[in-house]
Amino acid sequence: MLASGEIMLQDVGSRAVADDLAQMRQLAEAPVVSEAELAANLAKIYGLLFHADLSHYDVAAHRSSAAAIIQSLFELRLSLRSRIGDWERRGIMSRSVQKALRDVFRVTRYACDMIGELNIGHDRLPPGAHPRRGFTGADINVLVNPVHHTGADFPFHSGDILLVRGQAHNSAAIARIGDIDSQFSHVGIVHVDATGAPLIVEALIESGSVVRPLQDFLDHGLGRAVLFRHRDTALAGKAAAAIHDHVAKRRLRRIWYDFTMTLEGYKQLYCSKLVRYAFLMASRGDVSLPAYTTMLDMKNRDFLDRVGVKTVQTFAPGDFEIDPRFDVIAEWQDYRVTSSLRNQDMIATKLFEFMEDHNYRFEEDTSIRLIGWFGRISSYLSDSAKDLMSQVVPKVPPNMKRKTIAVIAMLHKTAQPLLEQLTEREQAEIARSGRGPHPRETLAFLDEVRRTSGGRVGYLVAGK
Repeated sequence: MLASGEIMLQDVGSRAVADDLAQMRQLAEAPVVSEAELAANLAKIYGLLFHADLSHYDVAAHRSSAAAIIQSLFELRLSLRSRIGDWERRGIMSRSVQKALRDVFRVTRYACDMIGELNIGHDRLPPGAHPRRGFTGADINVLVNPVHHTGADFPFHSGDILLVRGQAHNSAAIARIGDIDSQFSHVGIVHVDATGAPLIVEALIESGSVVRPLQDFLDHGLGRAVLFRHRDTALAGKAAAAIHDHVAKRRLRRIWYDFTMTLEGYKQLYCSKLVRYAFLMASRGDVSLPAYTTMLDMKNRDFLDRVGVKTVQTFAPGDFEIDPRFDVIAEWQDYRVTSSLRNQDMIATKLFEFMEDHNYRFEEDTSIRLIGWFGRISSYLSDSAKDLMSQVVPKVPPNMKRKTIAVIAMLHKTAQPLLEQLTEREQAEIARSGRGPHPRETLAFLDEVRRTSGGRVGYLVAGK
């Protein structure tokens, strides 16, 4: 599977890049006899990228060989993912392996992003502009699994799963809320209707479960996306039809968003749970998602309690990444926004770390209380009135509690100034070296922010 990337990399000017990629391939393809050996090999791949000294790499060589490097790293992820079923059958897909595998997927995707950003000259999306439509663009935006590549645009099938990431700070928080960090915050299932029109069925915080044109979904400010296809395409098509009909019948009695994040009970649905319910209905209970869950087992549950989470085990969108029943068809990212997504990820990681390791908690002030109460009042307005006010007040569902509205506002007001600082640092580093800072450097900077903050980072306050 890695042959195409290997051939292209013969022309890479920087031997350090080729050497590192060869070492990662060797580790990924090495036979293993135990869970410990597999986890160790994955950790070594992660370490090669996380501890890399970017000053050792040739910026010009990266730019000229961007497509080859990105394709090689993408195929590395595909190669690892193709072996999950075997590891599962051998009983070595332990929690430590799951985490190590997800770490490798994440760090290699960040590496691809940074190469893609370099390739477009660090062009950034102008303020107020929208990213490209998902799965479009000519700047190495679309990566197609060679097994499914025909040279033509690939059609979306009923039952396809779209795993995506938006640009809001709460999207980063959703991606980072569990015990295994992810880069994705939302998922939906494609349904192609009798006329051939592709639709998406999804559960949204503000609107509950909805059906809308797939084109609208792909145009909705996405930063990255992965297209998955279940290996039993007939079952997947039945799942899409079942959940489409279920949601369509409930348009007048809407299925609201499930803030509890529990796996059971389907009167309310969150995004991943909607897909879970679709496959349960189609298989009459025989096919249960996910293959591997996300744990919400942190000691400091203050943030989770404010959101309304009532479980320690959930189905997070990123759990699709390690489900061997689904194949990756393609990945997509808009390199004009990936640096911002990466910085948001680092911020969310550190904010949750501050909460867990240093007992930080969100502390409301008068303005936040007003936002919370005004949001609750606005939740009783009609959809048309909410649409008119959406530029001023975010759309709030009637089952969203005041404290949930407040904590989301505090998250945004805490994260946004940090993002602005990181953006300034990034621009300075690009001007100095021609490349952005390594995520490791970003994490170290955020640690320093906490150490020098006097016990307060935005609305997060250290516990006594």
